[in-house]
Amino acid sequence: MAEPAAAPRSPARTPPRGWALAGLGVVVLAVAALLAAYARVHPGDGAALTTLWFSGMLQMKAWLATAALLLAVVQVLSALAMYGRLPRVTSPPPWVAGLHRWSGTAAFLLTLPVMFHCVWSLGFSDTSARTLVHSVAGCLLYGVFAAKMLALRVRGLPSAVVPVLGAVLVTLLVVAWFTSALWFFGQPDVVKL
Repeated sequence: MAEPAAAPRSPARTPPRGWALAGLGVVVLAVAALLAAYARVHPGDGAALTTLWFSGMLQMKAWLATAALLLAVVQVLSALAMYGRLPRVTSPPPWVAGLHRWSGTAAFLLTLPVMFHCVWSLGFSDTSARTLVHSVAGCLLYGVFAAKMLALRVRGLPSAVVPVLGAVLVTLLVVAWFTSALWFFGQPDVVKL
């Protein structure tokens, strides 16, 4: 007696693009809103939990953010190389992907003490346009980061999603840096280290 034929397997289903994109948008807004809400209800007392080897919390935050910004430049250049967008680079060396991954990891890790002190010690600030823009950009930065990390794993997204999220992430880091570290370095009579 012949065995019945096995039913054909259906390919793994992926959510429609619209739902996946909407889900990423929800992640951005949810993470940003949670950070902002916590920072708002826990305004902090301005005390640093650690300053590492720096003379104060603001000095630590400014220098770590600057280091993260420099690594973001590496991120942009390595991403452009991987996507074939650098002039005179037709095929990037195999180590570029590793450089991109590790520079991103290092940049993210450098921002963690900065973000922690912003949220825990200082709170969400809207006392001036500069601090409001900084607070919003900082909260959105982590929302976009979470969405970008998820987008790397979600199948069926348009190919532009990850590069666009990466560009938005770098832009938010630049905005956060300009409204904090650059402002700090421009202050007279402040110890910079």
